[in-house]
Amino acid sequence: MRPSLDRIGPNFIDIWRWNLDQDEREIDRLFPLLSGEERARASRFVYPEHRQRFIAGRAGLRLVLGHYLHLPPHRIGLACNVFGKPRIAGASELLQFNLSHSADVAMLAISDHYPVGIDVEAIKPLKEDIAGHFFSKRECDALAAFDGDDYMRAFYRCWTRKEAFVKAHGAGLSLPLASFDVTVDATSRPKLESLDGDHDAPLNWSLFDLATPPGFAGTLAALTLGNAVHLRYWNDDVLALKASVAHPAHNDPRPRQSGGNRASPA
Repeated sequence: MRPSLDRIGPNFIDIWRWNLDQDEREIDRLFPLLSGEERARASRFVYPEHRQRFIAGRAGLRLVLGHYLHLPPHRIGLACNVFGKPRIAGASELLQFNLSHSADVAMLAISDHYPVGIDVEAIKPLKEDIAGHFFSKRECDALAAFDGDDYMRAFYRCWTRKEAFVKAHGAGLSLPLASFDVTVDATSRPKLESLDGDHDAPLNWSLFDLATPPGFAGTLAALTLGNAVHLRYWNDDVLALKASVAHPAHNDPRPRQSGGNRASPA
């Protein structure tokens, strides 16, 4: 079963995940899949690890998009809206996508119906009071109920929910993080609770906790307009997808479906 544009539909959002730490031979294989601008960016990284992860991330993005669009990866034109949100050049309404990466993990959301935003973060000790600088008072008050490791996990739940919403919303830094509230707890479905100037936002937007590797937190946000949507997780072997679209039988990822508005680890 090869994923294609007419097989996503309004009831699903596809989630892809892959590992960014690849050996030099694999990086050399992936490098030609990048655009000229991406290759130039890769050459400017000081540390080899950062360069390799960038190449693996961009190549994975292009391989997956090519899988849906039936195009070779290097032929996919990528652009940004006026606020910097990536889109497919010349086909902004055709396929919605969003990519996030942290440490050695990349996650990609794909939809042909809804604007999407995704954020994944490696959970690591906090060096400063980030919540006090960026979160709303309501969120800070909710976080105050947690201590130690529980606080750290709650912080990253909140952070990824907010980042995913900002990315899906598409307004970039023009949308202040303190202008909206998300839930913080892990016991109920994540929700957008309020957005300044938009009373209907909590009804129109959906948040999903993502199935991530241990030590990571992740959230998907989507403008689902109240529709019931399920997440489909595709296999991790993204970088093994064939760059050529001439042999679809060789591209056969198998989905793992989650139920409802809260993703479950497979």
